[in-house]
Amino acid sequence: MKTPTCRAFALVLLSSLSLPACAAVELTPGAERIIVTKQAAPQGCRFLGTVVGEQGGSFSGKFTSNSNLQKGAVNDMKNQAHELGGNYVVLENTNAGNTISGDRDSLSGQQTDVTHMGNAYSCPPQLVGL
Repeated sequence: MKTPTCRAFALVLLSSLSLPACAAVELTPGAERIIVTKQAAPQGCRFLGTVVGEQGGSFSGKFTSNSNLQKGAVNDMKNQAHELGGNYVVLENTNAGNTISGDRDSLSGQQTDVTHMGNAYSCPPQLVGL
């Protein structure tokens, strides 16, 4: 077996440096219809449970845009609400985490994760505009 050449090593190195940024968590079929709002659930809705949507982390969050962190956390929350049979989520709390690195003379940080917490409900479709 031949040993890898410098050219082959360079190609592997370059391809690893050009990895695409991490995408947002994908919606499961049906979850796209879930409404997420800060408005209280209308009378006639049934509480199903609390859902916590997350995207990112100390490693993958560094390679994920802030937009994808937000969108992915919402999508994760919608997926969970859909699994519970819900169609309406009241957003209760949002947290964004930052990872800071460096030494005391040269600190830098960036947003690396987003967590949304909400309450999932099953509402009659006509009450929530579905």
